[in-house]
Amino acid sequence: MRLGVSGTHAVGKTTLVEDLGERPGDHRSVPEPFYVLEEEGYHFRAPPSAADYRAQLRRSLLLFGQPGQNIIFDRTPLDFLAYLAVQGSELRREVDAATLRSAFASLDLLVLLPLTAETERVLPRAELPHLRTKVNATLLDLLDDDPWDAWRRVPVLELTVPLAQRAEAVLARWPLR
Repeated sequence: MRLGVSGTHAVGKTTLVEDLGERPGDHRSVPEPFYVLEEEGYHFRAPPSAADYRAQLRRSLLLFGQPGQNIIFDRTPLDFLAYLAVQGSELRREVDAATLRSAFASLDLLVLLPLTAETERVLPRAELPHLRTKVNATLLDLLDDDPWDAWRRVPVLELTVPLAQRAEAVLARWPLR
């Protein structure tokens, strides 16, 4: 089973991935492309530019292309498409549809962490809050629209449950092995 966790920044994706990663079972977590690239020496702008989001999108697609089962991905290509859309990029030019379809076809479950009243109240204040809100809305729009017909067939779990119940909600749909 392969699970991808998506959402805008500072919504608890990494916390959920880490929580799931600590559970017993034969699975591994893949860090978000930002950290993979940063470890390799990539220098991100502050705030990140469209080129930075493109680099993360490309790396995300490469990570999704790696074989293996029982993988939990922290972020999916969908996230970076949303950031690029908010920055005004023409999304059809950003990614090849077949590549995107192949990446999402490898998933057994896509978990989306939208902003909720609780995340806004409980989680630490995010940097770039206006960007965070716009990316959240764009993610939800892209999820519904799917202009590439890439994730339409992937089961989606939109987690609006309390933060403390997120891992259990995922495990109910995607039991770790």
